[in-house]
Amino acid sequence: MSYIVQRNHRFYVVAYNGHDPITGRERRRWHPAGADRADAESMQRRINDERPTPSCETSLGGFMATTWLGTKAVLTRPTANRYRWMIDHNIAPRIGAIRLDALRPADLDACYADLIANGGRRRQGLAPKSVLEIHRVICNALDLAADRQLIDTNPARRARPPKPTSRSTVPAIWNAQQLGQFLRAANRLRLYPALHLVAHTGMRRGELAGLNWSDLDVAASALSIVRTRQATMGRTVEGPVKTRTSRRRIDLDANTLALLEEWRHRLVTDGATIQPATPMFLNTYHRTPSPETFSQLFGRITATTDLPRIRFHDLRHTHASLLVAAGVPIKVVSERLGHAHPGFTMHTYQHLLPGMGAAAATQFAALIDNSR
Repeated sequence: MSYIVQRNHRFYVVAYNGHDPITGRERRRWHPAGADRADAESMQRRINDERPTPSCETSLGGFMATTWLGTKAVLTRPTANRYRWMIDHNIAPRIGAIRLDALRPADLDACYADLIANGGRRRQGLAPKSVLEIHRVICNALDLAADRQLIDTNPARRARPPKPTSRSTVPAIWNAQQLGQFLRAANRLRLYPALHLVAHTGMRRGELAGLNWSDLDVAASALSIVRTRQATMGRTVEGPVKTRTSRRRIDLDANTLALLEEWRHRLVTDGATIQPATPMFLNTYHRTPSPETFSQLFGRITATTDLPRIRFHDLRHTHASLLVAAGVPIKVVSERLGHAHPGFTMHTYQHLLPGMGAAAATQFAALIDNSR
């Protein structure tokens, strides 16, 4: 790939020469071509003819599934499985067979449009945010291909991925009465203790699914969050918690602790063998349910009520919001949720602090009055 540049009445042919392996910047070589543009065009054709044509026979799908994923050894198992699922189900069926050196931005744009219209398991289309994540994965893989000089430039840099739709930063939540109504409606379910536990601790779905009986400290009335279980590629995969601060202990109230003790007794009565490493929540076959099971139970119950529709994850927001509105210190709420910093908790839930703005105005006025 080359182009002609004119500087001070002289022409130059600039030839692309791959990426610098250290800095990652593109390398170009300037060839003087004299004062005649025709001579410059002749030199450009000669350079293009002499320059070896890319002979990469590797397809995009094959490169991403082998070479690119092979460089991601530091990924957690759930993340690696998610990337593999993304390649196998979203990328490979659409553009995976295209050679790396033949891939064009228009191919990527067509892929993104099809994912929005027909992507997903039920072919109902993916959200723009999901398609944007796929674009970023493809872009990262093609950056590697360019660095290894398998392609001249990264076509994903010139593609036009969809922009995620703007969403309100205020999470959807229930008030205390609505949460109580949900818990009363869900009380008849066999796995009700799991839903009760999420509502009373604000833990994430993967953290709930990752609980073992060794994580429960009855004497201290506390629960340790040390692992997660995620549904990936049709199976449940165990992995570490989301972040360093996600590894935490959550204090339990007396009613929640008693409910978990009753749940353990019920499992033993049903014939389950309870060991320290046994998952806390088991289905009727004494197997670990998929994390999707909890979301499905949640949706099934809310559909039978007149409650506002929220997501399973919004139980976590509801738990935090009720604590903040009750005046619990932000640092305590942050540690309970496993947030990296109390500032994030404040930014997410500060709109719920009762009378915070009015109190600030009153305090400032008092400072000025006292100074007089």
